[in-house]
Amino acid sequence: MKYKRIGEIVVLAILACAGLISAGTARAESIFTYTSGKLLLTGGVSQIEGAAGGGLTPWAVIGGYGAQNQTGGNAFYTNVDTQDYRVTSYGALVGIHDRVEISYARQDFDLQKIGGALGLGDGYTISQDTLGVKVKIAGNAVLEQDRWLPQIAVGAQFKSNKNGALVKALGARDDSGADYYIIATKLFLAQSLLVNGTIRATRANQFGILGYGGIDDDYHAEFEGSIAYLLNRHLAIGAEVRSKPDNLGVAKEGAAVDAFMAYAPCKRISFTLAYADLGHIVTRRQSGLYLSLQAGF
Repeated sequence: MKYKRIGEIVVLAILACAGLISAGTARAESIFTYTSGKLLLTGGVSQIEGAAGGGLTPWAVIGGYGAQNQTGGNAFYTNVDTQDYRVTSYGALVGIHDRVEISYARQDFDLQKIGGALGLGDGYTISQDTLGVKVKIAGNAVLEQDRWLPQIAVGAQFKSNKNGALVKALGARDDSGADYYIIATKLFLAQSLLVNGTIRATRANQFGILGYGGIDDDYHAEFEGSIAYLLNRHLAIGAEVRSKPDNLGVAKEGAAVDAFMAYAPCKRISFTLAYADLGHIVTRRQSGLYLSLQAGF
């Protein structure tokens, strides 16, 4: 039923895009021109913590389709079902003058039957709020095709876990923390190829879902990478990897990877389908279908 409903939303979104494109009125053309400061899909999709980029890792691009003198924005909803858990994330971002991005996301981690086995009750949910900021400091991934310099951005994500007593009982030292990162993103238009690399300083366990700090309370430098190939102006395929600290004594933690397809029928809407392996989460590796819907301007 859940996936049927998502499918209905996607169909309606595509029809809405078709209606917008075929309208042809002066008013519609005026709105579309204002909001089309960037090429389709070059703003990325919504990362699980709210930033513009891939599903797992942020890119140096600023979210939304606003150009240098414009403001753009996105809202998103993401669902990941694994063998034992369900992860949902939803939120929004604002991109200001293609320079600064401010984002918010809520992650809900449903323990499903594992919650009952732990004495917490079936469907017990761990929740987290993430407030992010990203600033472009150099380069332009799209416009500077004659230079090797990638677009570079720095950012921070400030996270607050709503289940502090539980994560501390599992060995985490804190129920809140901050990640800091630097990103380089390069789009090779002639080859229809995007390459991205991120270095993240983090204390988070499982993105912060299991708290911050553990065996030690130090920041760990972790690598995140993305590669995407544009099959056409509406469709991209690619893969991502995100390493994570293994810092909780009670549970092994491994890198997360995915292989994805992102489709944008127009600039107002896009959706992403992926197979995601989130690595070990407490008992075993967790993998499954990743679905994300994004609306923006």
